Amino acid sequence: MNLKLRVWRQKGPEDKGRMVTYEVTDISPDASFLEMLDVLNERLILEGDDPIAFDHDCREGICGMCGMMINGVAHGPERATTTCQLHMRHFNDGDSITIEPWRAAAFPVIKDLVVNRGAFDTIIQAGGYITAPTGTAPDAHATPVPKADADAAFEAATCIGCGACVAACPNGSSMLFTAAKVAHLGLMPQGQPERSSRVVSMIEAQDEAGFGGCTNAGECTTVCPKGIPLNLIGRLNADYLKAVSGR
Repeated sequence: MNLKLRVWRQKGPEDKGRMVTYEVTDISPDASFLEMLDVLNERLILEGDDPIAFDHDCREGICGMCGMMINGVAHGPERATTTCQLHMRHFNDGDSITIEPWRAAAFPVIKDLVVNRGAFDTIIQAGGYITAPTGTAPDAHATPVPKADADAAFEAATCIGCGACVAACPNGSSMLFTAAKVAHLGLMPQGQPERSSRVVSMIEAQDEAGFGGCTNAGECTTVCPKGIPLNLIGRLNADYLKAVSGR
């Protein structure tokens, strides 16, 4: 496949940045999107140019490191697919592809396609934990968990923190991320002691980090590679209202 790439290049946080056009040739349809960028970077290095910086790690759709806007869509055209799991067979020979970093006030660009997602860490630090007694491990099944709650908690826990929800949201909101982190702990018996304080602290940390407010646009769940459901935001709001009204 021969493709034309329009890639966002930015030397650093203070650089204005610009779109740069590259031509790539003989790309295998079986190559992943990141492998295609690897091919381009190898050529740029041989030419003495600076390679395109982008985040990646496991390349198995698990770690949440990879993430970029591909033709205006977070992670690209395939639903429930991370950028690293997106393959070039989903594009056509001769296509022009625009590649940009996540665009959100809370995710400042570090270089090229790499953004600082440390704001997610501050949300987790605010309440993403449980109180657990020290000592020997409890007996298996010592704390019964209804299957419906266990399944819902597991679904919420599949969030990989990639930030696609924020990038796709017209308000730059992280409500789906925060809702998933609150729900996967709040649905379990072990997460009940901090249930009220957790939701308040994490919402406050989210606001302080500069994320926008949620207006139920639904773009977040559409691009989420793990399919985190929108109803978790409703659950988050209910928990928050209950927590603040009980203060």
